[in-house]
Amino acid sequence: MLYDHGGHGTPILLLHGLMGRGRTWDACVPWLRSYGHVYTYDAPFHRGADTGSETDAAVATEYFVDDIAQQLATMGEPAVLIGHSMGGLHAWCVAACHPNSVKAVVVEDMCPDYRGRTTQPWDAWFNSWPTEFSDAGEVYDLFGPVAGEYFLHSFDKTEHGWRLHGHINTWRNIAQHWGTRDYWKQWSSTSAPALLLEGEHTLTIPGQMKQMASIERGAPTYYHKVQGAAHLIHDEAPAQFRGAVEAFLDGLSSDDLGSDDLDDATRRL
Repeated sequence: MLYDHGGHGTPILLLHGLMGRGRTWDACVPWLRSYGHVYTYDAPFHRGADTGSETDAAVATEYFVDDIAQQLATMGEPAVLIGHSMGGLHAWCVAACHPNSVKAVVVEDMCPDYRGRTTQPWDAWFNSWPTEFSDAGEVYDLFGPVAGEYFLHSFDKTEHGWRLHGHINTWRNIAQHWGTRDYWKQWSSTSAPALLLEGEHTLTIPGQMKQMASIERGAPTYYHKVQGAAHLIHDEAPAQFRGAVEAFLDGLSSDDLGSDDLDDATRRL
């Protein structure tokens, strides 16, 4: 499900994380319009409380990649994909499978290999979530101020409060699928310039995003660790996120952007 936010030039598609929604990018949309035509996107199974249940095939990454590729086919030219967490994984997998549809990729706090990991440590917490929250305070109490705002942008607003915009079991199965495989091959086969942003207190496997940056792909890769941020970098450190992304986008046409430029851009803000 695609949402058009206007702008001119290169398409920029923002891909949200697991349990998120396109609206979680609202704060980034205005400044990104200076760089192109901005779109947000609700992934399958994140499109409202009445969304259908999944099949085994549907939780596979390829299912999401195919859906995104269909959206890109309507844009008329290659797009910049900016993805948080799950959206970052989908961004580089789309770039691997559909290279002619992708101009560049930004990956926010996501790595290629979660094999052997499950959601089990989180399951009791997931099961404690109500189907519907009575008010915003209840959301903030459960998730905290930053993640609480993220989920308020994601949940369905109802007459009585906020309701989950999908099914916990489906979201859990998507994450469980990541633990059955890795995505190094997809990453190494991409040919688009890429910016990798990792939070200081990342939820990724330590060292993997830096390793991604060291792989020769036939296109430049820029890696930046955002100090003080955890998983929701664009919400927790918005100035640093914006500085790094703007430096990357500014450099796409000149092909002379280096990691020092990214550091300088974030320090200026």
